[in-house]
Amino acid sequence: MKKEVISNGVHTYTPPEEYIAPKGQAVREHLEWFMGLKLGLMMHWAPGCQLGTYESWPLSDGDAAWSQGDFTWADAETCKSQYWQANKTFNPVKFNPAAWANLAEECGFKYLLFTTKHHDGFCMFDTATTDYKITGPDCPFHTNKNADVVAALYREFRSRGLAISAYFSKPDWHSEYYWAPAFGAAPTRNVNYDVSEHPELWEKFVRFTHEQIRELCTKYGKIDVLWLDGGWVRPDNAGQDIRLGEIVEEIRSAAQPHLIVCERTCGGEYENFITPEKTVPESALAVPWETCTTVGQKFSFHYTDRFKSGRQLVHLLLEVVSKGGNLALNIAPQPDGELPAPAVRSLRDMGAWLKIFGEGIYGTRICAPYREDRLFYTQKENRVYAFYAYDEIPDLPEHLQIHVSGSVVKVICIRCGKTIKFRQNGNRVTLSLDEVPMGGAFYAEGFCITTNKP
Repeated sequence: MKKEVISNGVHTYTPPEEYIAPKGQAVREHLEWFMGLKLGLMMHWAPGCQLGTYESWPLSDGDAAWSQGDFTWADAETCKSQYWQANKTFNPVKFNPAAWANLAEECGFKYLLFTTKHHDGFCMFDTATTDYKITGPDCPFHTNKNADVVAALYREFRSRGLAISAYFSKPDWHSEYYWAPAFGAAPTRNVNYDVSEHPELWEKFVRFTHEQIRELCTKYGKIDVLWLDGGWVRPDNAGQDIRLGEIVEEIRSAAQPHLIVCERTCGGEYENFITPEKTVPESALAVPWETCTTVGQKFSFHYTDRFKSGRQLVHLLLEVVSKGGNLALNIAPQPDGELPAPAVRSLRDMGAWLKIFGEGIYGTRICAPYREDRLFYTQKENRVYAFYAYDEIPDLPEHLQIHVSGSVVKVICIRCGKTIKFRQNGNRVTLSLDEVPMGGAFYAEGFCITTNKP
């Protein structure tokens, strides 16, 4: 049985000591590249957003205690029925994929992580496996030129040089092969029949799932990451084996040899990076990882959501990157296709900071001592970057002590380009900052330290 570590976030995540590196050279090289991107735009969006409740989860009575709290206008069964019917009123006429891609580029994002399908089974792409999809005849949006939302987003984001990470849910609560009507209500998130007693039904679900993954990875251009959610769908849980290796190796052999796969929380050779959710590990990790968390409080759209400030986002990014991870930062679009204005303001504030200090973020790797008090460290070649996190009112001390391995040659304030005087005693370097001009609320100051290390 796989040992698990409980995080202080939403889920358990695979312990770093159990991480298994991918076997293929192309995948390993692509993963190394991907881990240099550092910042991804994550988006949860589907017809259920119209109800302003959790995405998918209220449909599972086994998760009712925490997920059905937003069902305040009717009884739970009525609300679930309305959720299932939301595709018939979903018409986000303000959806503008070019504007979303422009915003992502402006704000410093380097890849898109979009929900092609969540647990409710609604497909935001033009699959041939079901009519429960954005291009289905029951959905008013199906006549829009950008009705295939996944295709439209991939086109626009790729045209701006952003990578593609495809979120896909392994469970599918709409599928008759997973929550099978013949077996009555589905009391939990799991399959509602005994797989060992009905192997033919489970086989249909496996083929259904393989075909959807095949579509995403062969009809929508280059996919950098296949990001698989629903970690309870695994062989050691009621025999829910979707034989992931079969479809992944088929795709890698036929079309995308570089394909990174993240079968999150499951461990093994197809969890190519681990994914703490709504949390950051306590210490730096030497294995590939990505924190997925939210600009607001929820991953799904809520009319009453509250959003992090630009300063909070910058400090979060610094914590993640200094510990060696990527940050997938989620924003949930509105039912009309617009993005929540308060969230956009915070993202733009973060982006303005990244335009100045991005050289110390993108393409960097972990650097001891990683983080200490207000300081965050990264490195690239023979350069160490030290970031000093400001309080709400930015203020630098006259002298700042940092820790750097190797002999320091030069220190520069990234924001103003000023050369900083310093003195070094072993790995302790004291910066004289009394002549550094303050330049406004930049959330964190950054210094580039050139050393004699190659």
